[in-house]
Amino acid sequence: MVEIKDLVSELKQTRDELALRVHLASMEVREDWDELEGKWENFKARADVEQTAEGLGTALGQLGHELKDGYKRVRKALKD
Repeated sequence: MVEIKDLVSELKQTRDELALRVHLASMEVREDWDELEGKWENFKARADVEQTAEGLGTALGQLGHELKDGYKRVRKALKD
């Protein structure tokens, strides 16, 4: 459970940092961001459930890693 809390914290910080920069980014980056926002909402809701129930860990971890990879893509696109 501690790992999920750490992952949520890390993803939230990355998301907050990128949100400001995405606002001024190209349409392609904004579309990627919009897709990630949907995944973030799903992840956050499931992480909240994970704190009170067991069994979602693997799927939640996978979704978290998808978000990490997506945020890396957005960060790279913003640097280009």
